[in-house]
Amino acid sequence: MKNFKAGVVGTGFIGVAHVEALRRIGNIEVVAISDSFNAEEKAKVMNIPHWFHDYKDMISKMELDVIHVCTPNNTHYEISKYAMERGINVVCEKPVTTTVKEAEELLKIAKEKKLIHAVNFHNRFNPMVYELKKMIQDNSLGEIFSIHGAYLQDWLLYDTDYNWRIKSKESGSTRVVADLGSHWMDTVENITGLRITEVFAEFTIYHKIRKRLLKPSNFIPEESLKPEDYEEIHIDTEDAAFIIFRFSNGAKGNLALSQMFAGRKNKLSIFVAGTKESAEWDSENINGLYLGRRNNYNQIVVKDTNLLHKATADIVSYPGGHVEGFPDTIKQNFIKIYKSLEDKSMDREYATFEDGARSMKLCEKIFESAQTSKWVNVMK
Repeated sequence: MKNFKAGVVGTGFIGVAHVEALRRIGNIEVVAISDSFNAEEKAKVMNIPHWFHDYKDMISKMELDVIHVCTPNNTHYEISKYAMERGINVVCEKPVTTTVKEAEELLKIAKEKKLIHAVNFHNRFNPMVYELKKMIQDNSLGEIFSIHGAYLQDWLLYDTDYNWRIKSKESGSTRVVADLGSHWMDTVENITGLRITEVFAEFTIYHKIRKRLLKPSNFIPEESLKPEDYEEIHIDTEDAAFIIFRFSNGAKGNLALSQMFAGRKNKLSIFVAGTKESAEWDSENINGLYLGRRNNYNQIVVKDTNLLHKATADIVSYPGGHVEGFPDTIKQNFIKIYKSLEDKSMDREYATFEDGARSMKLCEKIFESAQTSKWVNVMK
């Protein structure tokens, strides 16, 4: 097994998750991180030997096989392009860019340079999601005629909640669609083999003005805030989105997205209805898959290698009854990505920059629909 050297740009929540997942694989050394803020402190905490404030310095001074881009959305294009032009393979957080044009340019560079290019759509590698994909491929559900779901969070419920993702300048034209919807749409298209062909969307900006606190704080009660404690920020991205879909086989579907749904921290749900059976998966019951039947008992399939499809069993790390979750899906995604560095002829089950460009096109068409209140064709 070949050993690889990786560098991570951006050490927020998801950057740290990348580092931890890479270390669990065994043949990958995270040799350096780059962050414009607190890079030295983060390197010490994670016991990483080299740190940089500028990713360009890291790339020029370290011999990297792969760079992981874990920074705000509006920087993905610049960092990925710079790395690939210097022959470095790239794993990028979603969304891969903020426009279709940028995503397509990155894909072109990656192909010209014959580099590995990947997007961290890790939900593909949850064992029960993967099992559902195999069931659909085996026609266990029959013909798929409807697909529904939601992705709900509550971390932006209050008008004092603020993050860089809120401003379109940093996140792109959409917020919940790019941040949450991209995961749902990639997962659904991947497991069903269907393509979204048309979209109709409506956005809601509930907090048109948010109060960005001038001093760090997890939460300050509204009644105790003083004008000098915050600055008012006009919001131009959606707090919630509601989307109707048409799929390539004639199936219909819908999706609710919200970052203001009290009590739901990270709930992704998928409902697939077929002519033989239906299936439901929920990230809050991550190791279970519910199967519905008309004339027989319903069933809950649990994660157990003795019961699952052989291909699914290959991405399971722990015995039945031992939960595998968010960090494990990232690890399994990275295992597939780094294996393809050794064998570039292997099937690319992970999301590539081609999938990233597809995701950006969906986001742009959904945004267009929300602005025009019309159905928009995605395939044109």
